[in-house]
Amino acid sequence: MPVSEGGFFRIVDALVDVVRTKNERYTAFSVRGRKFGYHWPRTETVGLKQTLSEQQALVSERPDVFEEQFTAGGFGWVVVHLNGIEEDELSELIFEAWRLSAPEDLVAEVPDWAEDSPH
Repeated sequence: MPVSEGGFFRIVDALVDVVRTKNERYTAFSVRGRKFGYHWPRTETVGLKQTLSEQQALVSERPDVFEEQFTAGGFGWVVVHLNGIEEDELSELIFEAWRLSAPEDLVAEVPDWAEDSPH
């Protein structure tokens, strides 16, 4: 079943030290000052930080669900269409985006989050 916006926010809210910054077109998510995701309600999409190889794999495997957003600092950002992804897979991608941005000591506090997350 596709993920609702509420499902997306529930996954993000389960992470540690997440700060939301909302403006009129989107909401940005960061952990200790480093951005890891965006939500655009108008298009029902989210943008998530990933490794470059993961970005390319996702986009090439399922271009109807994933789009290349941009690359920066050695990372590839991916646009995810919420109506095309299951909650378990989205949870893994969100956790990975958070993990790529969070300081090592914080990641060490929640190493098994993806397995224990409430989805």
